[in-house]
Amino acid sequence: MKTLLGQLQDKVADAFERLGLDRAFGAVERSRRPDLGQFQNSGAMQAAKAARKPPRAIAEAVAADLRADPAFADVSIAGPGFLNLSLTDDALAAWAATVATDPRAGCPKAAAPQTVVLDFGGPNVAKAMHVGHLRSSIIGDTLQRLFRFAGHTVHSDIHLGDWGLQMGMLLEEMKRTRPDLVYFDADFHGPYPDVSPVTIDDLQEMYPRAAARCKEDEGARREARLATAELQGGRAGYVALWRHFVAATRASLEVDFDRLDVHFDYWYGESTVNDRLPEVVATLERGGFLEESEGARVVHVARDGDKHEVPPLIIEKGDGGYTYGATDLATIQMRVADFAPDLILYVVDQRQHLHFEQVFRAAQRSGIAGAARLQHVGFGTVNGPDGKPFKTRAGGVLKLGDLIEMATAEARARLDEAGLAKDADDAEKAGTADRVGVAAVRYADLMNERTSDYVFEFAKFTRFEGNTGPYLLYATVRVKSLLRKAAELGATPGAVLPPRTEVERALLLQLAGFGDVVADAIDKRLPHFLCEHAFTLAREFSRFWQGESILKESDEALRASRLGLSRMVHDQLEVILGLLGIRTVERM
Repeated sequence: MKTLLGQLQDKVADAFERLGLDRAFGAVERSRRPDLGQFQNSGAMQAAKAARKPPRAIAEAVAADLRADPAFADVSIAGPGFLNLSLTDDALAAWAATVATDPRAGCPKAAAPQTVVLDFGGPNVAKAMHVGHLRSSIIGDTLQRLFRFAGHTVHSDIHLGDWGLQMGMLLEEMKRTRPDLVYFDADFHGPYPDVSPVTIDDLQEMYPRAAARCKEDEGARREARLATAELQGGRAGYVALWRHFVAATRASLEVDFDRLDVHFDYWYGESTVNDRLPEVVATLERGGFLEESEGARVVHVARDGDKHEVPPLIIEKGDGGYTYGATDLATIQMRVADFAPDLILYVVDQRQHLHFEQVFRAAQRSGIAGAARLQHVGFGTVNGPDGKPFKTRAGGVLKLGDLIEMATAEARARLDEAGLAKDADDAEKAGTADRVGVAAVRYADLMNERTSDYVFEFAKFTRFEGNTGPYLLYATVRVKSLLRKAAELGATPGAVLPPRTEVERALLLQLAGFGDVVADAIDKRLPHFLCEHAFTLAREFSRFWQGESILKESDEALRASRLGLSRMVHDQLEVILGLLGIRTVERM
């Protein structure tokens, strides 16, 4: 199955091919001038040089060919050779008939499925998630939903920050404050307690204190480095205590992730590849890629023609310790070995772009990446009303759980203000408020172009009007209500007839664009395309609902047709909201 645009593109490509020209000139897109046509093609402009003909002459020949096709209501030429195309209402109805009950809402699967690894989330042990983790989690989760929906095989990994000096700091802080614990007794050989001696609250209180101590005291820092080395060397008591750190952190993280409906296939951490680090170094040594530089060992990754400086990637520090660069290379090596991916995507703050450029170049130069393509999917920051990264009123970093709670409280106030969900009991109302709050948070993030910063405003993003998650939820509920009332009256959705009005026509055309939007969102890693489509679809349905007779329509076939069109809108909105990670409600 192809999208309507794909079918149309084939027709135009055939016309160019019949003129002896490349089919690529048949590319079609939605018109930027709807007053001239529903679709447009600029192939004649591009083909002029190859054909050695004026673009207008090529456009006229293609137009003459297309006018013989009964699917076109109008084929016209604008300017020096732009083609404007409009389909007949019968053609639109025929398309609707093929997808009316399609569970994929008219979106075909990818022609060439790939295996994709998605690295996102990236929280750290001993720290609760804060608002800075929001974008990676939501964008990454939405991309995994999109890739899976398109038929790709996806392996998602949280890449937990669970290794390195910070673990040594925590171990030393525990040893300083609770030296009696068996984990520090060199003569104790286990088994170690199953019950953790620390909670996530303990860890969050300990870590800043430990970090400050190491910053101020070189002796404390030296002890932390020694503890880190012993942990990584497998000291049993340290490993057992570290596992408690990880478990306590994961339990806390899962609460926030569950609220956001974000999930991972793998909870691998930096520790997962610890045993691979010597192998990575050996691979770099054998290939002659590892060089000495100011006491460290590095891989040079600069290339002729670079427009900016790309420093060498440090693999081992002067003290022999491995760097994040080494860990990242080992992680790529593991993923290539375990999953044989075509593509590995890293959904990480775009301020880390240089680091990933270094890592990717080193992985490609050394062969560690194999055949996998590596891409950094960067994003901007979430800011407060002052335009700076979001903070609490006290100036601290806002916890992600607190952000969700604040959004839910604002959603509850908006529901009361609008008189929505007033017939629901307390449990249902609380559930609705939670879904509306999460919809506000997720959609506020996704509606913005990924690489842009944006300002998070509770009052703005929890509104039930405008381009917001709550508005889309309400629009879906409204369609559900219409279909429910129709069923109570014994009216059922039927075959969609050729549109009789401009409003019906616009709604069908918007529905038809879904598959192309999904493909674009995946290809460009830009989920906001999906948000734009959903918002326009909801607006077009609102126009349709307000301007056309539906339940009161006396013509049974026309009533069934409009209910059929409404059902298509409902089904597509449900699919889209699912891709955006927004859980719908039955009523408000």
